[in-house]
Amino acid sequence: MSARDETPNAGAPAPPTPNQWTLPKLRIDVDGDWYDGDVQVTHEGILANLRAGLERDAEGYFVRTRVRIPVAVADAPFVVVRFERRDDEFVAQLNDATQEVVDPATLRVGPGDVPYGRVKGGRFEARFSRAAAHQLWGLAEHDEPTGRSVLRRGRREYTLRRSR
Repeated sequence: MSARDETPNAGAPAPPTPNQWTLPKLRIDVDGDWYDGDVQVTHEGILANLRAGLERDAEGYFVRTRVRIPVAVADAPFVVVRFERRDDEFVAQLNDATQEVVDPATLRVGPGDVPYGRVKGGRFEARFSRAAAHQLWGLAEHDEPTGRSVLRRGRREYTLRRSR
């Protein structure tokens, strides 16, 4: 037996270098689902890895590995699936199964009356699911004549501002 026979993958072509890789075409749809091209990513471990590696800079969203992999984001990279008051805080459950305290000052209402808020230490915006939006509106006080909606936390009042 020669040394060549004892080496795993002996005689196999060398793996491609990073500049030879074909990057995946990653995207996040409006519901927070990840896709590689037209194939939905459903493996929880891979999703956890993608979400943990997600970053944003002036060029947009990306996942950093040995190379920068761009991520097209249809709306917001995270989705609030549940929203509730706990004691004197507002807590959001996100589509990545994490829970976060949400600063009510970061909440805004977008087109179609869809609420958004900052998550992940303020690094990302999250879109509220329909169910979470109903939970948010249930916690807010509404003034019908002015159309103003506010959340109260202690003695503070936070207007749910509409963005254009």
